[in-house]
Amino acid sequence: MRVAEWLLDSPRLGENTSVKHFAGRLLKQPAREGVVAAQSRLGQLMCRECGNARDRRIGQDLLRQAARAGDRRALQELGLIED
Repeated sequence: MRVAEWLLDSPRLGENTSVKHFAGRLLKQPAREGVVAAQSRLGQLMCRECGNARDRRIGQDLLRQAARAGDRRALQELGLIED
């Protein structure tokens, strides 16, 4: 989880498609286990970076789960609160 966040937050690495893909794989298991921060980050990643509707739908579901748990990033991404 920490490695994935570091990769995504890194100014240079975070823009690389293969790095995003790797970070997404690192976030997948914690998100499945209910880790709210992982659900939020993976949901954002899937909604912003995935080209197909199925992945975007999964990303939105992850964001909704994180938002229900009170994650501010997820709430912002879903447009439920203003920054």
